[in-house]
Amino acid sequence: MKRRRQNPKHVPLHLMILVTVAAFLILVITMILVVTVIWLAMEAGMIHSSFSERTARNVILALLGISSILVGTIVSFIVGHISLKPLAQLINGMNRLARGEYGTRIYLGEHKMGRELADSFNKLAEELGNTEMLRSDFVNNFSHEFKTPIVSIYGFAKLLQRGRLEDGQAREYISIIEQESGRLADMATNVLNMTKVENQTILTDVREYNLSEQIRRCVLLLEKKWSAKNLEMACEFNEHFIRGNEEMLQQVWINLLDNAIKFSPENGSIVLWIQEEAAKTEEEPGKVTVFVKNNGPAIREEDRERIFRKFYQSDTSHASQGTGIGLAVVRKIVELHGGVVRADSTERETVFIVELPQKFPG
Repeated sequence: MKRRRQNPKHVPLHLMILVTVAAFLILVITMILVVTVIWLAMEAGMIHSSFSERTARNVILALLGISSILVGTIVSFIVGHISLKPLAQLINGMNRLARGEYGTRIYLGEHKMGRELADSFNKLAEELGNTEMLRSDFVNNFSHEFKTPIVSIYGFAKLLQRGRLEDGQAREYISIIEQESGRLADMATNVLNMTKVENQTILTDVREYNLSEQIRRCVLLLEKKWSAKNLEMACEFNEHFIRGNEEMLQQVWINLLDNAIKFSPENGSIVLWIQEEAAKTEEEPGKVTVFVKNNGPAIREEDRERIFRKFYQSDTSHASQGTGIGLAVVRKIVELHGGVVRADSTERETVFIVELPQKFPG
């Protein structure tokens, strides 16, 4: 995306007038007060002078007042123009962002505060631009991927409807329809899950349950997928219990397992294990860590954080197998439980690590 540095603009007239008038009024009021004090002092006899001296003093005061007004007006105009220029640039930049011009960048001088403000704005613009680009790619990819299985299902259903097919051919068509329906269901599930958890800030239905049994169940639910690639699936753990939302955490394990299956090569392996750390103090609860390891391709170091963003897919060769929001759902659910998720990767294996407090308050 092309970046455009925000050029300095003229200060908005209404803001400049506001500051100018304020400075002008302060100077006028100060001048009036000084003149009034001197006049009262003279009237009270505190300052003695002859008529000619008094006239001369009045002329001097009048000239002083006129000069103050002129100088004050000029100074306030200049000060107002200078002080409001960064604010005007910031406002103009925000308006551009609101119009979707995410390539906008601003420069507010070398002063520390101006530099920090400009850096924050430019980072915000860059993040918004990246998110918009990912969202646009997601919409395009999702539209294509959503349409492809529908067309496939429709085509094979029409062939089955016509009849006159051999049993083997009919079974093959039915199998394809089943697979494509599963793809549609997976895509719809991920989108619905993201919508469900995106704005959620409070966990509900929190209870203690058997985490080990839940993960074994998820492995069985995906057996057809990992068996189709002839993967070796190993669950190396005893019984572990955790407190949390059982339904939401099940989605975490399904998404991580599905991701591991997708990136594992034929005849590869997936290993799951759990580590438990006892509570150190009453204030610091115990911790349960779940590991999901596969021997698929390495994840680049710069992508290990980005893969948890919505719509991001580090390996575009597998883009047709997902929507790019499964891991974003994982992170959101884990963070709602007070935990963290990360990915470690080498040339030979990738491990997703989920750390959860053993007794999440709820």
